[in-house]
Amino acid sequence: MRQIKFAAVATMAAVLMITGCTTNNNVDTTKTTAIQPAAKDVDTSDLAEGKAQFRDANYGLAEAHFRKAVELRADNAEAWMGLAASYDELGRFDFADRAYGQLVKVAGRKPQIVNNMGYSQLLRGNKKKARALLLEAKAGMADPTVVDANLALLNKG
Repeated sequence: MRQIKFAAVATMAAVLMITGCTTNNNVDTTKTTAIQPAAKDVDTSDLAEGKAQFRDANYGLAEAHFRKAVELRADNAEAWMGLAASYDELGRFDFADRAYGQLVKVAGRKPQIVNNMGYSQLLRGNKKKARALLLEAKAGMADPTVVDANLALLNKG
């Protein structure tokens, strides 16, 4: 009698194991298209966060966000400007020069860009080069207030 019960239990276990391994063909595998994945918009994410971090003087974090922004959109002049300025504040002038080079390729040699390049040279202590760039920027600006402030800094040092 014990053997019959054991055989019945063993058979029942085998049946449960076999049926437990089969797939259920009634599962709906249709992919939904109702909700699209959110697209990452560089203008509202990394660029904005880079600006916020730069304003708060968190230049390392600003650099990381601006770098990501230019990786996502290499034609974003504002992101290149922020990246170059972040590198300037971090004292990474070699990287700043590369970023300014890319910025000029993307946006052209605009007075605001030249002003920032002049300020970069001022931070490095290259007074002669800084003066030339700042005077070039001043000649092209309608309101040279920022350039005048940079020239005043140059004259103090």
